[in-house]
Amino acid sequence: MPALACAAWAATMPRPRGKPAAATEPTVNPQPAVPKPPPAPTAQPADASVPPAWWVRLLSRVPLALLYRLADLLGWLAFRVFPYRDAVVRENLTRAFPDWDEAHMRAVRRRYYQGFADMLVEVIKSATLSPAQLRRRVRIVNLEAPRAHLAAGRSVLLAAAHQCNWEWMLLGLSLELGYPLDAAYKPLVDAWAEREMKKVRGRFGCRLIPAKNLLADILQRGPVTRAIAMVADQEPTTSERKHWTHFLNRDTAFFMGPEEISRVTRLPVFFIAMRRVRRGYYEMQFLPLSAPQERLEPGELTERYVRAVEEQIRTAPADWPWSHKRWKLKKSLYAGR
Repeated sequence: MPALACAAWAATMPRPRGKPAAATEPTVNPQPAVPKPPPAPTAQPADASVPPAWWVRLLSRVPLALLYRLADLLGWLAFRVFPYRDAVVRENLTRAFPDWDEAHMRAVRRRYYQGFADMLVEVIKSATLSPAQLRRRVRIVNLEAPRAHLAAGRSVLLAAAHQCNWEWMLLGLSLELGYPLDAAYKPLVDAWAEREMKKVRGRFGCRLIPAKNLLADILQRGPVTRAIAMVADQEPTTSERKHWTHFLNRDTAFFMGPEEISRVTRLPVFFIAMRRVRRGYYEMQFLPLSAPQERLEPGELTERYVRAVEEQIRTAPADWPWSHKRWKLKKSLYAGR
């Protein structure tokens, strides 16, 4: 899964020496005829020279109610004392919601910083969160939609966004799906943080695949019935294929991975919507984006995904990562896609 939660996690960690992992945007072959893929990637053994994250495990055993007190402090500091990327947050929100007055803008900014701090402690808590605790906190309302395809022996592609707590989304889905779950992710530069995040994300059986290897892995393991999850609202800075559209009042480039994979495999695609019910409690819902074997015009599936993401953001704007520099690419530099 993409890197904003990883960045938050890594910010809390010391950085011992280790060989950096490649951080490459997912890529897919735009041609239907794909050469024989390499062997499917497997989990790499932990580096024995990296010390165990005992202090993270210890901190994760603190009751969540107390960790939220820490989050209160971190959110206040990020908003009032050491504003984190305040200019970026202000510009992004102002461009997306030009009709907001200053009072409303300030209220959303404050909720955004608090939500980001909440997610940080929730990710730390993920290291020891029990299945029962997670089931209480992450509710899936229509899991039967993707399960119907899986029960029929048909794999499904799941596309999500950086809304609310996408790390708990992955854990909750791993716990409840009842079928193999693979997730594309962007490896972290720091070897120690990379190892710890893989441990947490794989706690309930999810298989992690470097995003650059995703299509090859899907083709290599084609007969395996499974769900394949990815977060696709990040900026496609290294991808050759881009879909340009109007998103949050700005020309925006989107990664076309889900569309290209769907075109090659003809898998059904679902959007995973996530909303915050209250602090520490979330709800997930599966919205169909395309049916199996459905033939769509180029860009149509990506456009459906973009509209679902935008609707989710406009419903709960404080739960999307506004501090991310999402609009670095300019359409004037790129012709078409």
